[in-house]
Amino acid sequence: MEITEKKFETLEHSKVRMTLTVPARDVRSEYDAMMVEYVKEARIDGFRKGHVPVSVLERKFGESLKAESMGRVIEKAVEEGLKASERQPLTYEPPALDGEPAFELDKDFTFTVTFDAYPSFELPSPEGVEIEVPTISVSEEDIARELQDIRQRNAIVVEKDGPAQDGDIVTANFVEIAEDGSEVAGSARQDFSFELGKNLNLYKFDDEVASMKAGDEKVISKTFPADYEYAEYAGKSVQVKVTVTKVKKQDLPELDDELAQDVSEKYKTLDDLKAAVKNQLTEALETKLRRTRENALMDELLKRTTVSIPQSMLAAELAMRWESLKQQMGVDSDERLQMFLTISGKTREQLFKDWAPLAEKALSSRILLEKLIEAGSYTSSDEEVEAEIAKEATHTTMSPAEIKAEYEKHGTIEYLKDDIKARKFFNAALATAKVKEAATISYLDFMKENE
Repeated sequence: MEITEKKFETLEHSKVRMTLTVPARDVRSEYDAMMVEYVKEARIDGFRKGHVPVSVLERKFGESLKAESMGRVIEKAVEEGLKASERQPLTYEPPALDGEPAFELDKDFTFTVTFDAYPSFELPSPEGVEIEVPTISVSEEDIARELQDIRQRNAIVVEKDGPAQDGDIVTANFVEIAEDGSEVAGSARQDFSFELGKNLNLYKFDDEVASMKAGDEKVISKTFPADYEYAEYAGKSVQVKVTVTKVKKQDLPELDDELAQDVSEKYKTLDDLKAAVKNQLTEALETKLRRTRENALMDELLKRTTVSIPQSMLAAELAMRWESLKQQMGVDSDERLQMFLTISGKTREQLFKDWAPLAEKALSSRILLEKLIEAGSYTSSDEEVEAEIAKEATHTTMSPAEIKAEYEKHGTIEYLKDDIKARKFFNAALATAKVKEAATISYLDFMKENE
């Protein structure tokens, strides 16, 4: 099909408007070809199959035939119009027809479609970028805290007869009590266990439960602040009947060579364990610092250009995050997740609105990184992939062959190759970046950021 006129316009959010003109002869040709098909297949009383006159079909189905012909012309014209174009429609949604164009069988046909295209933007240079990174180091306090966690993970938990204290594991039954003294339907929980002192329960009644023993029962009154993290209780007062069924204490092992040997046969002394803990914390710190530098670099590069994210791409990203949240929450339907959101005073629409800025930034960063890697011609070889898998194997109980088999099984080898390419880009870009040290913050605060 011939296109006699073609015009492209770039709109907001990387949307493209394409206007095409098809000559009258091609409009008529497409219509005639369609009618040949219909004549062969049409069944109308009084006529044998394949012998229905075109004039009869036109009298009976004229407007429908004309509309279908227009659809065929548009489909073929759009395909032809896009052949040599750099701006191709994204797969999230097909090109959409603008308005209701006038369509006549013996006249030139001009129409317009719009579609979302991959963002087009000026690629910024990473040369001379200045980034700011906080100053952090692993302290003796950080090592001591990790060793204390190791003690707790290796603790023996035994039942105790005395009152509950901070650090004890309390098991309790509880239910909300209404003003008339009746139990509130749906609020009862049985055998709920929590570590006292950490407030890891809905009502945060740790202080009130402290000093209770197994078998004790108490009605607790709680008034929650307006900004309480569980929206259904914010600004409200409730009464909760709590029955403690068990109190257990943690018998912590001594911090000595024996504990080190219990943790792993690799360690012979407590000093071996301390050295390993320091190495692990340092490695985790370096990994996050590297990610922080990369993110800071991309933030600066994004300031040097404009990546306009198509709405259909953003919608797909938000839908993917919604599905991920469903998996995290362990729910199998939109309705159940929406129910949980309602309890927190949220709707799906509000959640998407909250997510949108971060999702748009993540997409912009991802697209910019892809283009920078492409511009730098960064590659990843099979040897580099093998080396990466071997390195990964040192941190797991799986062999390199087993890890590679998992990648191939799930079809994710390409993601590994992309990671290698990205690392090469960042190595080069960060080597020329000006890194300014920001304020000193603690290891713990830094590692908890953006969790």
